Amino acid sequence: MREHLKCRTDLNGNSIFFAYDTGALESLAWCREQKIKCVLNQMDPNRVEVELVRAEEKNWPGWSVRPLEVPEEYFARREQEWALADRIVVNSEFSRQALLQQGVPAEKLAVIPLCFETGEANRNSKIVNRKSAAPLRVLFLGQVILRKGIQYLLAAARQLEKENIHFDVVGPLGISETAMKTAPGNVTFHGRTSRDQAANWYRQSDIFVLPTLSDGFALTQLEAMAHGLPVVATPNCGAVVTDGADGFLVPPCDAGALAQTFRRYLAQPELLAAQSAAAREKSRQFSLNRLAANLARLEASLQR
Repeated sequence: MREHLKCRTDLNGNSIFFAYDTGALESLAWCREQKIKCVLNQMDPNRVEVELVRAEEKNWPGWSVRPLEVPEEYFARREQEWALADRIVVNSEFSRQALLQQGVPAEKLAVIPLCFETGEANRNSKIVNRKSAAPLRVLFLGQVILRKGIQYLLAAARQLEKENIHFDVVGPLGISETAMKTAPGNVTFHGRTSRDQAANWYRQSDIFVLPTLSDGFALTQLEAMAHGLPVVATPNCGAVVTDGADGFLVPPCDAGALAQTFRRYLAQPELLAAQSAAAREKSRQFSLNRLAANLARLEASLQR
């Protein structure tokens, strides 16, 4: 990238270079030499996320297929990129707070949520209105790993084993067979899926759950809402869910809170229809136009 930039003849002090973290260091250094403003998009909370996962590996020994190993050089490279960037874009307040903890100046940070253009998903989405005789279908879709909170979802499912509820866990498996064997009978692991198949999973489900310990944003929230699913999530990701309106927020690492939330849906089935409609409307707020407007404001702030 740096060599490509050197060949450009149209770059000057009014130009802005935008790059993603871990692959931008050399290009950022060259741009700073040329007095070109630099924007870095930081995709995750860096050390904060790694420390959270390492703590979970200690709390849940034998669950991870591969223990998380991140060399110090990886963190050092990111910190050098932070120092060179004029602005650092994060996609959630959770990530902003994490980078503040790691010494990034507040004036460098800008929170810009991701977007999701709904298209066919939104036009064809349903309003969830469950029949009382059918099990409540809860969908977990993503990497099945400790960072995503699968351990707490399985613990919550165990508390609900005698209730009329079923959990479909869809995504590549990153926990051990020993861990999977702890799952109660109301949980089914389906493994990796394609994007087309993922849309089918959204359509077959009543609720989407994201018990994540750390996510830079978690776009699956918007995908689920576009399909009319209320979302049960933690605050450790992008601020998408309005608690009680289009889903519920629960504390991370809290199986009891997850179980209690699902019991609310079982006891008050009317919640589903109301939150389903609100979720579909919420997904429309995270449009490409909104992202473009946020980036335009960031650009204007750099040109002052």
